[in-house]
Amino acid sequence: MLAYIVRRLIQSALILLGVSFITFVLLYVLPADPVRQIAGRSATAETVASIRQQLGLDQPFIVQYGDYLWNLINGNLGRSYLQKTEVTDLILSRLPATLQLLVAAIICELLIGLPLGIVAALNRGKLLDNALMLTSFMTVSAPQFVVALLLLFIFAVTLGWFPIGGYGTFSHIVLPALTLGILGSGWYSRIVRSSMIDVLRADFIRTARAKGLGRSRVIFGHALPNAILPIIAMIGIDIGMFMSGIVVVESVFGWPGIGQLAWQAIQRVDIPIIMGVTLVSACGIVLGNLIADLISPLIDPRIKLR
Repeated sequence: MLAYIVRRLIQSALILLGVSFITFVLLYVLPADPVRQIAGRSATAETVASIRQQLGLDQPFIVQYGDYLWNLINGNLGRSYLQKTEVTDLILSRLPATLQLLVAAIICELLIGLPLGIVAALNRGKLLDNALMLTSFMTVSAPQFVVALLLLFIFAVTLGWFPIGGYGTFSHIVLPALTLGILGSGWYSRIVRSSMIDVLRADFIRTARAKGLGRSRVIFGHALPNAILPIIAMIGIDIGMFMSGIVVVESVFGWPGIGQLAWQAIQRVDIPIIMGVTLVSACGIVLGNLIADLISPLIDPRIKLR
């Protein structure tokens, strides 16, 4: 187990190194100039050159990336160009809000997606199965802002059940979490359906039925525990994806997470924040997958970590 964890940590470090390099390259070749954003349109050429030198943006690419990598190794994500604040402090101040939304969204996904997938698998090939799979396809295809604005209009504007936006109470988190839950539930329902169908064909399920076990016990006691492993893996991926992929939802609902921070940084070409959020999100994905791999043997003892 320890050797496996060490090997995965080394692999994770190499992945994060690759992510940092690719992101840095893309930002380096970006046509937008962060110095112009800082200096303003009326700034003179001397002012622009001075700011570029102060930020080290006049150095060759390899020098800039080497400096960034050295600072990163020392736990320094850099300093925001425009907010004049350490990127680490900015991310840490926004991280609790994103983690709250992440947990709530995953719970919504599971509460919506798992029952739909189980029902679809038990009615395979029937009208209900086709209707549920069509619904799941529509949910994963729907744009985030459309679902968010629709829920806002119905439940906040028309019915007045929830606030239009903001952060701080349970009522504030319901609509953004439900938006992400609806959008992600389609994936879970399709994965559960496919996995359940495979498990229901297995010999041990036929044996359980032959022993006279009830339908609910066969489904929830034998089939579902063996079909749940792909869901564990998906949750691990979602941990990282939500940290970077909820930019639109956080912006629509005014949720002060790192997604909103990233969106503001992209608009203003604040490269240190963009790099910081990207790396934190990549760490989330890597960590989520590692946790999912470590949990899998606890669910299914047949799985061995090598």
